Amino acid sequence: MTEEIIIAGFGGQGVLSMGKILAYSGIMQNQEVSWMPSYGPEMRGGTANVTVILSDERISSPIVSDFDTAIILNQQSMDKFEGSVKKGGVLIYDPNGITRHPTRKDITIYAVEATDEANKMGNTKIFNMIVLGGYLKIKPVVAIDNVIKGLEKSLPKRHHNLIPENKSGILKGMEIVKQK
Repeated sequence: MTEEIIIAGFGGQGVLSMGKILAYSGIMQNQEVSWMPSYGPEMRGGTANVTVILSDERISSPIVSDFDTAIILNQQSMDKFEGSVKKGGVLIYDPNGITRHPTRKDITIYAVEATDEANKMGNTKIFNMIVLGGYLKIKPVVAIDNVIKGLEKSLPKRHHNLIPENKSGILKGMEIVKQK
């Protein structure tokens, strides 16, 4: 099993942390892992993306140009990465703020209305965990128990009290993801 993923959006949406949690989850599952972030000089509001590779075999290179899955969180990223999904691959996106929805017919497209759901849940900070939950429902490449361990590893101890909320976000994402 090898899964090559791009997660892309604006800084401040939790793009890099979502990738880091996935990477740590893979490590907890004894997988080979690559986590390669890319972001502009701005922290919030600038573009950010991360490539994560999870594999049962050694990863030869962290540089990938075609992905099994793209998780898209803004229009700029949709424009840039929709064409980078391998034929037969998966594109997952939050439709909030998307003006040109994906149109490819050779991939499977899913929507996770994470922005709306995070607002309903009263915690916009779990937006990325809702999206992650949608992804894990479609492609259960790591077990939820390992995702929780990944959260514990990536969050500072002072924020471990937020793990139950993050888990709720993941479960909500699994519940609301819909194929387009």
